[in-house]
Amino acid sequence: MRRATGVVLAVLLLPAARADVARRRSPVVDVVQKVGPAVVFIGTEQVVDRRMRGSPLEEFFFGEGRRERQTVQSLGSGVIIDPGGTIVTNDHVIRGASAVHVVLADGRQLEAEVVGADAQNDLAVLKVSSRTPLPAARLGTSSDLMIGETVVAIGSPFGLARTVTSGVLSAVGRSFKANDQLYIDFLQTDAAINPGNSGGPLLNLDGEVIGINTAIFSGAQGIGFAIPSDKVRRIVQELKSFGKVRPAWVGINAVDLSPAQARRLQWDRSDGVLVESVDAGSPAAAAGVQPGDIVSDLGGTPVADADEFQARLRGYPARAPMQLVVWRSGQKLTLTVTPVEFPSQQADLFAWDRLGLRLTPGRGGLAVSAVRPGSQAEAFGIERGDLVVRLNNVALDSLESFREALISARHARSVLVVIRRAGRNYLVTFRL
Repeated sequence: MRRATGVVLAVLLLPAARADVARRRSPVVDVVQKVGPAVVFIGTEQVVDRRMRGSPLEEFFFGEGRRERQTVQSLGSGVIIDPGGTIVTNDHVIRGASAVHVVLADGRQLEAEVVGADAQNDLAVLKVSSRTPLPAARLGTSSDLMIGETVVAIGSPFGLARTVTSGVLSAVGRSFKANDQLYIDFLQTDAAINPGNSGGPLLNLDGEVIGINTAIFSGAQGIGFAIPSDKVRRIVQELKSFGKVRPAWVGINAVDLSPAQARRLQWDRSDGVLVESVDAGSPAAAAGVQPGDIVSDLGGTPVADADEFQARLRGYPARAPMQLVVWRSGQKLTLTVTPVEFPSQQADLFAWDRLGLRLTPGRGGLAVSAVRPGSQAEAFGIERGDLVVRLNNVALDSLESFREALISARHARSVLVVIRRAGRNYLVTFRL
């Protein structure tokens, strides 16, 4: 009799328990159950050489110490964005890896191929193969995000797989300098993002990926950052199509706006950049950008200064339209500029205009064939016949390698060039 009573009591309690679970279900729970299966753990292996110290006698005979090859493991997160096995993560998660493996939410471990990576935007695309379609998350849009809306982060902080944190969106378009590097156009959230979260998704309450998390301030509390999904979509498409982000040409040369210039142009804000010149025949010229314009917004986000503006331009690959809001003659105009792949002849013109050099292939480097009068090259004493052997950290073995290195460095303030004459190398810093 007691047993029967117990069974009846248990049956009577089940509906109430189910109702309690239903009451506790929240939008965050729905997001986690919907998207969690698409979040993956990423492990990498990297073979490195390390110097091992020996005994004083060994160091006397064999030098400072023997070198030993060791395998270093690292970890991070990623998110599957299509059922065919395309995964998005951070570049720094897989950089230098000799092997990359992915652990799915169901416990399966798959070897991953690196489709492409871009260090500048800290994004990478991986590909895994599966006999069945994989759970995938949808890339949402970041252009209509609202500060204060609830967001959810899923990842593997410190190796703790499938960890969920939530918070609010604290800021959009966040740009800042840290560790002598400029970070631009990030989403900021107070959802906890720690080492190991890198590459995992930041989600809205519709379960859409609105950003890819990246741990920049590992010791920060209440400050997390993510790469906005609109930028992710542009970069991922470029990496899937070409394996890299092709340098894009816009043709705007901008400088910081001084208070005196702002007053003359009737501009009453402290942000924005002044268009100093527009390259002839460039996409910016075709879109109607003019010298003297003030660029106030790029892609819907205000522009703070020239460094940030140039850095954000690099987030747009070729054929990805961008919207500029410019101030001209007391009016705001919205212009659409579509960058194109940087033409090689434009790099040659850039070298002649900014450096004062014209180069031809030579033995052991690129030979200087002409020096522009009044240029920096002439001021440095560079002569015809000198060899240009390196630009920044790139060894120059062809005109194409020179063009690619110069295009990559074109938004910097200066470049370091190694000139060789009579068997000796000289370091020269050119202003850009």
